[in-house]
Amino acid sequence: MTHLLIIGGSDAGISAALRARELDQNVDVTIVVADSFPNFSICGIPFYLSGEVPDWRHLAHRTAEEITQTGVKLLLNHTATIIDPAQKRVKVVNTQGQEQWLTYDQLVIGTGAVSIKPRIQGLDLPGVFLLHSMDDSFAVHQYLTNHIPQSAVIVGGGYIGLEMADALTHRGIAVTVVEHSPTVMKTVDPTLGKLIAEELKRHSIEVANGIEIKTIEQVGTQLKVSGSDSFHKTTDMVLVAVGVNPLTNLAESAGLKTGIRGAIQVNRKMETNVPDIYAAGDCIETWHRLLSEYVYLPLGTTAHKQGRIAGENAVGGNQEFAGTLGTQVVKIFDLAVARTGLRDSEAQNAGFKPLTIEFETWDHKVYYPGAKKLRILVTGDSHTGRLLGAQIAGHYQGEVAKRIDIFATALFHSMKVDELSELDLSYTPPLSSPWDPVQMSAQAWVKHWTKSYS
Repeated sequence: MTHLLIIGGSDAGISAALRARELDQNVDVTIVVADSFPNFSICGIPFYLSGEVPDWRHLAHRTAEEITQTGVKLLLNHTATIIDPAQKRVKVVNTQGQEQWLTYDQLVIGTGAVSIKPRIQGLDLPGVFLLHSMDDSFAVHQYLTNHIPQSAVIVGGGYIGLEMADALTHRGIAVTVVEHSPTVMKTVDPTLGKLIAEELKRHSIEVANGIEIKTIEQVGTQLKVSGSDSFHKTTDMVLVAVGVNPLTNLAESAGLKTGIRGAIQVNRKMETNVPDIYAAGDCIETWHRLLSEYVYLPLGTTAHKQGRIAGENAVGGNQEFAGTLGTQVVKIFDLAVARTGLRDSEAQNAGFKPLTIEFETWDHKVYYPGAKKLRILVTGDSHTGRLLGAQIAGHYQGEVAKRIDIFATALFHSMKVDELSELDLSYTPPLSSPWDPVQMSAQAWVKHWTKSYS
């Protein structure tokens, strides 16, 4: 019997376990989970804290019982402290300090990532929170319930920061978002970043760009947040959400090679440099399908895919990860913003000759009530006509996610921009147009390309 041991009970670890059991009912699978929340949706935390998802238990993709019913063993509230590759064993310790060694034939590491702690004085003060785990969310929820804050400062204008701005506003809290970059959500073009800022301001959120927060001080019952350009704000609570770093100290101590930002290096089969040890999810470097190189790009969707491949290969499979395109979407109040592939600047840095056009149209036939504007940026290679990326912003009911997924599919198959017009896409007046907005934006790109480069 093969003994498969998995460290980490989030997206990658659970996917690895379930896939291994699907393929081999005889494999013995144990998952070491540092907390008591296996397979919880970290992406759902803002909606729990907003009150839109009132019961935190609903954030579980699967309950512990559902997981164990597949034959997978869960070792909850246990932390792996040592990996001994020579003896093929792992030391774990529980919350009472009791230690034990677990042996394995194959090991999957899915330790994920941890919140970046920026160099800000006062991060440990009461009322100041990082937000990445279920325990973090419980701490924030308890503070919201017990202290009933009237104001909050969010340090970081990325995905989590903006979703939490929405969530806290939903609770009636006055929110200020502070971002070091010139615009919020620096993963999209500045034109879309400005659109997001307008949506935030429309919901009475104060936005401060180009500010580096340096100190947080206790002033009576409140907190004073100070930064560059004489920024000062007194508030009831502070949320710090400036990104994550891979959690790889355990892997490094076992001799696994690490690379970008300390992430574990793997091949496309999820194999590390140490025999019989695989790794997947937010703790590893990720193969980028368009760049044909490894990057650090932690995403839940990617972690699920990588975990599935690691689990299959651990029981004798031979699958390879097809690669990421960085496809993402976020809802901020009534606005949805999405991207896939490369932005103009990223494509240029990668050696392409990009051309990007911006196009605006309706999400469906305007004569049918409720039509919403979509703003679409299309990036293609001016030498070859190949699609390189796309960004979309529009009302969240305007099928933004569907449209970015069309672009992502086209990117996956290395399509040229003009080939998007050939796709057989669905149409009915309440939902689209005979030419879908994706196709109209592609045609606008081709028109500009032909005019400028012919």
